[in-house]
Amino acid sequence: MARALLLENPHTDADPILAAAGLEVVRHPSAMDEDELIAALDGVDVLGIRSTTHVTERVLAAHPGLTAIGTFSIGTNQIDLRAAARRGIAVFNAPFSNTRSVVELAVGEIIALTRRLTVRDKALHAGVWDKTAAGSHEVRGRTLGIIGYGNIGTQLSVVAEALGMRVVFFDNAEKLALGNAHRMGSLAEVLAVADVVTLHVDGRAGNAGMFGREQFDQMKHGAAFLNLSRGFLVDYTALREKILDGSISGAAVDVFADEPRKNGDPFDSELRGLPNVILTPHVGGSTQEAQVNIGHFVAGKLSKYYRAGATDLSVNLPRLTLEPSDAARYRVAFVHRNTPGVLALVNQTFAEHGANIEGQILGTLGEIGYVVTDISSELPREAVEAVRQMEDTLRLRVMVRPSGRD
Repeated sequence: MARALLLENPHTDADPILAAAGLEVVRHPSAMDEDELIAALDGVDVLGIRSTTHVTERVLAAHPGLTAIGTFSIGTNQIDLRAAARRGIAVFNAPFSNTRSVVELAVGEIIALTRRLTVRDKALHAGVWDKTAAGSHEVRGRTLGIIGYGNIGTQLSVVAEALGMRVVFFDNAEKLALGNAHRMGSLAEVLAVADVVTLHVDGRAGNAGMFGREQFDQMKHGAAFLNLSRGFLVDYTALREKILDGSISGAAVDVFADEPRKNGDPFDSELRGLPNVILTPHVGGSTQEAQVNIGHFVAGKLSKYYRAGATDLSVNLPRLTLEPSDAARYRVAFVHRNTPGVLALVNQTFAEHGANIEGQILGTLGEIGYVVTDISSELPREAVEAVRQMEDTLRLRVMVRPSGRD
């Protein structure tokens, strides 16, 4: 029986969805390093991870027969997407499922930092009554600077405006400003006016180290800083210095460049013990609601790809969905190098062996092409092997009486 290996405790609602696709679900509670993952993937068809396990070129080279990978999170920088695509391995994530949870955490932390609730809380826990308005502000009327105006950034923009904040943002891509938000021409322009700066950019390699001493120097004196996106984006040593000298009034950090692999492992950071600093263990999307949504979404995508070849919202293969036909007896999912004439050669091969094409769809993404073909006649083994042996073939799967309908 085909197997799905789930690491890092995605929600258990994923299990019956994968089981319904014909997969035996095996779980491991923590992340794995390269060697552990290579050993664990023997006999595994589908892999599910979260943010800590890294699926590298070395892992994929050791298991090129892996069918699909699902990350039960937004980010995909922990997976070598190009290496997976070159082996015809589809990768799926959850780009929308925990958006609201991250936004609510950001809003809560913006209010807490602006009111200096962490300082008041710490004093009372230490047995000191310190009732004062010093350094405490309403968020209404203050300016929020959002760096990265994607799914999270846009929703945060709307909620912040509802609280009475003025919103400015910067994104490298052209993005439509929602409500009264104002797009700025550069990161520096945002930093110059924002009372609170929050990062919501993706984990691509080019963003590493994007926020360091230079950017902190450009921020307004007394502004607050949040990072709920990726730990390797920010120089936390520089942030520590700015908090200690009072240039930055407070910070909230949910992500770190080096995070423990499992609960209970020791944690250290240069930001520990600083005043008005909120540290959370990568829980931006860790609400029960978000985890249920993510479990359903990613397991659903993995299931539909495994049983029907659907790549809707795949992050590394062309996005295709061919609705199944009642007449289809076989479905052939064919990942190949994107070179001219491949589709014609495939269809010629099917025709020469007497296979009748009932339906077909083709898409390309950079160097990768993907064709899904439904066959309503018998599918001779010789035809399958002929396509499999083509020079540009990366992966070929045959599904019997495909069922892709929900």
